Amino acid sequence: MSLEKWPTSTKSPCRIAVLGAGSWGTALAIHLARAGHNVTLWSHCSEHVACMKRQRENTRYLSGVPFSASLFVSDSLEETIPLVDAVLLVVPSDAFKQVLKMLSNQVLGRKLHVAWATKGFEPGAQCLLHQVALSVLGGNTGVTVLSGPTFALEVAKGLPTAMVSASEDALEAQYWADLFHFDAFRVYTQMDIVGVEVGGAYKNIIAIATGLSDGLGLGANARAALISRGMAEMMRFGQALGGQPETLMGLAGLGDLVLTCTDDQSRNRRFGKILAESNQSAGVVMEEIGQVVEGVKAVKIVKKMAEFLRLDLPIMEQVYQIVSEQILPKEAAQALLARVGKSETKSLL
Repeated sequence: MSLEKWPTSTKSPCRIAVLGAGSWGTALAIHLARAGHNVTLWSHCSEHVACMKRQRENTRYLSGVPFSASLFVSDSLEETIPLVDAVLLVVPSDAFKQVLKMLSNQVLGRKLHVAWATKGFEPGAQCLLHQVALSVLGGNTGVTVLSGPTFALEVAKGLPTAMVSASEDALEAQYWADLFHFDAFRVYTQMDIVGVEVGGAYKNIIAIATGLSDGLGLGANARAALISRGMAEMMRFGQALGGQPETLMGLAGLGDLVLTCTDDQSRNRRFGKILAESNQSAGVVMEEIGQVVEGVKAVKIVKKMAEFLRLDLPIMEQVYQIVSEQILPKEAAQALLARVGKSETKSLL
């Protein structure tokens, strides 16, 4: 099917605030504006906002993709939130709770559609982000997570993309699917919010592992093995938290895992690759990348959760030891290769 024949949205334009002006938040804001909605892209940094207003693009994180006339930028939640119908959070996981609290102070009892495209865990409570959202916004608020195999630049350029809109409230999942479903961007609905969140967060850990493997020059066979065994770990962890296997085999699980592990547009994969090639510290490599590497934060939280749940997650364990600077990448590879063989099907559980 040619791109010209892909279905377009027939829904009425909505007023949407996208909170977070990194590459991913900017790309989603650009797409929503392209779909005909009135979009305000918010950043806490006044200097960054002034630059985007002046240049009409985000040269800091997504250079070369201009803003349309229906995309505005702001550094004021007080001015932005009263004017919108829906709010999409696209901030780092360790800022998620703080921004939610700032949002709740502006809602003042209004019914807003709230979603996020953040992939990770709440570091303080070691829990999934929808649990944080419900605790801050209240149990009566419909919350939705958007996830799937997506790179910011490709979304911003309008290249074909598919993702998932997941909520325990089917109407909320559909609401966000309708907002995004436009041109070459397709959205599928889900009710397994746990499985979608686990897939989006855990795949970053495995992407670091595949980057490390490629940085060590271990070859395509090793990369494929890490992806498939990483998938087994993701399913083991996700099911322990209540996620569904079918979800983890879909766009938000397997799809996102394959994308993130095989393309250097992934910051997590690049982080692992540079770490293995350079023998620099994790902190130095993160500074070199210049943006958030969610897998580094996620692996520290998953490590604690896995210990509590008594789960065997060997790839996660080696990535944790590397980013904690307890072992070198070569030692991690040797530890994985030295593991005793066992039944593949039984090790999925």
